[in-house]
Amino acid sequence: MTPSKITMSNGQLNVPDCPVIPFIEGDGIGPDVWSASKMVLDAAIEKTYGGKKKIEWKEILAGEKAFNKTGEWLPAETMNIAREYLVSIKGPLTTPVGGGIRSLNVAMRQELDLYVCLRPVKWYKGVPSPVLHPENVNFVIFRENTEDIYAGIEFEAGSENAKKLLHFLTDELGAGKKIRFPETSAFGIKPVSKEGSVRLIRAAIEYALAQKAPSVTLVHKGNIMKYTEGAFKIWGYELAEREFGDQVYTWGQWENAKKTQGEDAANAKLKNAEAQGKLIIKDVIADNFLQQILLSPKDYSVIATLNLNGDYISDAAAAAVGGIGISPGANINYNTGHAVFEATHGTAPRFANTNTMNPSSLLLSGVMMLEYLGWHEAAQNIEEALAVTIKRKRVTIDFYNLMHDATLLKTSEFALEIIKNLKG
Repeated sequence: MTPSKITMSNGQLNVPDCPVIPFIEGDGIGPDVWSASKMVLDAAIEKTYGGKKKIEWKEILAGEKAFNKTGEWLPAETMNIAREYLVSIKGPLTTPVGGGIRSLNVAMRQELDLYVCLRPVKWYKGVPSPVLHPENVNFVIFRENTEDIYAGIEFEAGSENAKKLLHFLTDELGAGKKIRFPETSAFGIKPVSKEGSVRLIRAAIEYALAQKAPSVTLVHKGNIMKYTEGAFKIWGYELAEREFGDQVYTWGQWENAKKTQGEDAANAKLKNAEAQGKLIIKDVIADNFLQQILLSPKDYSVIATLNLNGDYISDAAAAAVGGIGISPGANINYNTGHAVFEATHGTAPRFANTNTMNPSSLLLSGVMMLEYLGWHEAAQNIEEALAVTIKRKRVTIDFYNLMHDATLLKTSEFALEIIKNLKG
């Protein structure tokens, strides 16, 4: 097989039998979890396809390894290769202390315009959980990935720029009275655009329709931030009704029916839409949603939300199914095809090179990558083998400490155990 690039044409990803996929092994525990994950990915592809498919891995540098070799935390060459080869995968990266890049992860997302942060939340039988029924938690979060406060528009308290902005807010916009302690206030700007919101919500709706999911929930704090998060909700309803027509029924339509025809008629329309299998588009205030994912997680299947909400929600939801150590993530631009799959946890430098940490977050991100490539059989093979391994209580230290009568495995041993349980 000749290694070749993944390409994008007419909105479709063209994946050869031997795609070249760049990888960043990551900092801290990154090399350990990457080595284990790569071992399982390669074995699953070989066993599933009998040698007819394989991945040609191409290392690119970011984080401490890049800085030590090149003097840069995120070399231009790395971004050029990620842009050229479309699909890549990475371990956790250190955020440099001091000036310059605030976050390597955020920098990569913004540079490649990876506007969807995709975070599936699913429980695997046997994984220790703090909730009574973790099996009820099974949804996918679409987090807007390029705007909100993550745009990094901040001004330090007492700085000249903070003073200029305070002057503008006070003298030009008449908002001075709303700033309680103006002389010691720092300022952050929260940009939320119609374009950014719509493309994120569109991706969530298209995914939900393809998966035959019952609903998409717009999570927002529009009761307080009316022109940013409130607009996100309004734009979402407008998009759903404009572009998806009879395939969906929105709570906006329910509200309108309630005003014009009464609550009973509105409820009848909603029930009829559900009976017809239409995708229901609804919304929930963010703080209430954090409660509802514990009290009634069955009510949610696909979530669309802004950047900061998505950050909070994805980690909180992950806790219900065992923590971010087993939670995968992806950053995707569905228009260009660019995607970076990544571990969702940090670098845990204290445990670097100990071969003890759970590689499941990065491995399951690799499973998401295989699904993105259309290699669903290999993805399913890994998921099932991982589930069997955990069910048999042959686990790394994080799960071992929370299980009764489990067998403690090193990171590499855990990978080998998964490989043993692969089909083919």
